[in-house]
Amino acid sequence: MPRTVQAATDFRIVPANEATWDDLAAILGTRGEGSRCQCQRYKLARGEAFANVPVAERAARLREQTECENPGSDTTSGLVAYDDGEPVGWCAVEPRPHYDGLVRVARVPWTGRDEDRADAGIWAVTCVFTRAGHRRRGISHALVRAAVDHARERGARALEGYPTRTAGTIEQDLHVGTIAAFAAAGLVAIGEPSPRRVVMRIDF
Repeated sequence: MPRTVQAATDFRIVPANEATWDDLAAILGTRGEGSRCQCQRYKLARGEAFANVPVAERAARLREQTECENPGSDTTSGLVAYDDGEPVGWCAVEPRPHYDGLVRVARVPWTGRDEDRADAGIWAVTCVFTRAGHRRRGISHALVRAAVDHARERGARALEGYPTRTAGTIEQDLHVGTIAAFAAAGLVAIGEPSPRRVVMRIDF
């Protein structure tokens, strides 16, 4: 039985290495942005692009990164949420330097900040994804709260998120999470690098 990181009403949330790969694949689905991205947006190496990394390869990389079905692993790249045994949500949370694209090319986390981008003590949430048919039920809020506990328990000094404002935002951009979900988990805004995006953080 997977170990619960943080429980909310009707939800059980576990490190992804304690979940099955089939469960995570079911959450991401077979259509839409989740199935295409396979949470590799910030994982592509220098010189790589989605056009030259097939979906099957992205999925294989995610499976390796999560260590799904390896409960003895001391590393994973995220959390999986269950509702009454059914897999319903995914959250990517790791030390910030593990997201190569976030460190190298993303503008949002760094605008107006002088940060050591190689500091592994700072963790980041880069994706909060709820399975189709289960949205608007508080799963993303539960996942972000669990990410706070997960990062703290694994030695993080701080956790960051880069959520979007919901007004006028298309659904595919909501994968970064909402301001409300991060605020409910105790993160506070420390920067507004664009009209839609906010940098939020909690220090432990």
